[in-house]
Amino acid sequence: MQVLDFTVRSNETLNDQNHLIKVAPAGNEVLPEMQPGQFVQILVDNSPHVFLRRPISINFVDKEKNEIWLLIQKVGEGTEKICAIPEGGTMNLIYPLGNSFTLPERKGKYLLVGGGVGTAPMLFLGKEMKERGIDPEFLLGGRSSKDILQRSDFERYGTLHCTTEDGSLGEKGYVTHHSVLKEKKYDYIYTCGPKPMMVAVAKYAHDHGIECEASLENLMACGFGACLCCVEKTVRGNICACTEGPVFNINQLTWLD
Repeated sequence: MQVLDFTVRSNETLNDQNHLIKVAPAGNEVLPEMQPGQFVQILVDNSPHVFLRRPISINFVDKEKNEIWLLIQKVGEGTEKICAIPEGGTMNLIYPLGNSFTLPERKGKYLLVGGGVGTAPMLFLGKEMKERGIDPEFLLGGRSSKDILQRSDFERYGTLHCTTEDGSLGEKGYVTHHSVLKEKKYDYIYTCGPKPMMVAVAKYAHDHGIECEASLENLMACGFGACLCCVEKTVRGNICACTEGPVFNINQLTWLD
């Protein structure tokens, strides 16, 4: 874990809510090893009303360019300030935090399910799988086509399936309604996104005897387990998602009760 200033190399507006920001260490330090599912805590500068850092999933790591990609959704003053940082600006990060998804050690059928901005860690996970000789499948969901982000990036690493609530892209409905779930049997499912979506995916996986991991998006303030605002109820009792997670095997959670 490090605290470091980063330089914003690019800040791309993907739609009216989401930005893709690519950052590199300001002092040209080589990035440490990072794993899919981990996150960073971003300091919000020049805001008298925002005192806490904002947790953001690591979307992608470009080792050749020494860059971290951050997919950020504007949901309040803190994230709006972050999304307003211009190219060449500075961003202070605590990184990398949390645990990671379990990377497969053998070939099989792996499905990566993301909803909304919860698709962020799935790109990094898909890249790591591809580098291991595994061809993942992605199932991404959103309200409309504009909410399915980074499609061309996902297609570089595996087969892409989409659902939208209005039917403007892919199949109409929610991710758990997609026909691929009826046509194929997967060995492992990974998911991140809104909790109702993840619970539905977890129940699908459980009912079909499929191992499943979920990356929780609980509200986090410190990232160290001190503030207790990200506590999640598990079969072992209440634990901090920032230190014990954010990735959990669904059998650790109480979603299946």
